[in-house]
Amino acid sequence: MNIWFNTIMSVGIVSALSLVGVVALALNKKRLQAMLIFLVSFAVGGLFGDAFIHILPDAFEGTAQPLIVSFGVLGGILLFFVLEKFIYWRHCHAGTCDLHGKPVVWINMLGDGLHNFIDGAIIAASYMVDPSLGITTTLAVVLHEIPQEIGDFAILLSAGLSRSRALFYNFCCSLTAFAGAFLALGLGPRVAHFSSFVLPLTAGGFIYLAGSDLIPELHKEVDVRRSLLQLFSVLLGIAVMGVLLWVE
Repeated sequence: MNIWFNTIMSVGIVSALSLVGVVALALNKKRLQAMLIFLVSFAVGGLFGDAFIHILPDAFEGTAQPLIVSFGVLGGILLFFVLEKFIYWRHCHAGTCDLHGKPVVWINMLGDGLHNFIDGAIIAASYMVDPSLGITTTLAVVLHEIPQEIGDFAILLSAGLSRSRALFYNFCCSLTAFAGAFLALGLGPRVAHFSSFVLPLTAGGFIYLAGSDLIPELHKEVDVRRSLLQLFSVLLGIAVMGVLLWVE
């Protein structure tokens, strides 16, 4: 019951982040851009830190075949690559994106819903392994979701939706995380070595998101001072994950 409660609470927090677009409305464009530079960089460190400091050590500890973990990580990277290719969608963390015109807004919503579904399953699977791993994974998802949700909200507004409708649609997409969590919680006890497969896939997915989706966004900034701030934010994200390991 504790696993179910913790998972539902964590997924609820992640889903509530879909309303973060309200914060974006209260900020001017320049201030929002400055905030996103920090958030995206911090998310990179958080995702890499959770993958390499928490998830992979637990995955290697839970199996006698290290190659299984290695192939699982590769599988996670390829899985996320195929998913993004299939729906022709990528995250927009800068608030605007030329690839997302009005005819393809539904593709963004489909991608957002599918990604949230996977996030829910990942969080649930992590709690089934260890409560502390569930907490760090939730934090990594939260760090990534904040800039993502701001970008998704901006896409819906650019398509002509009202602010209230954009928030509502974004929130509806976020609820798919509960479906993913319930599916993982239902399958976990019935599938042998469930965590041995899910953890490497999760690590691979986090590595892909940080390396393929987020880092290219950071390279768009060429100012030396801001680039150093990005590096500091990445290191800070990794440090937070390291501190959480020490706390455990």
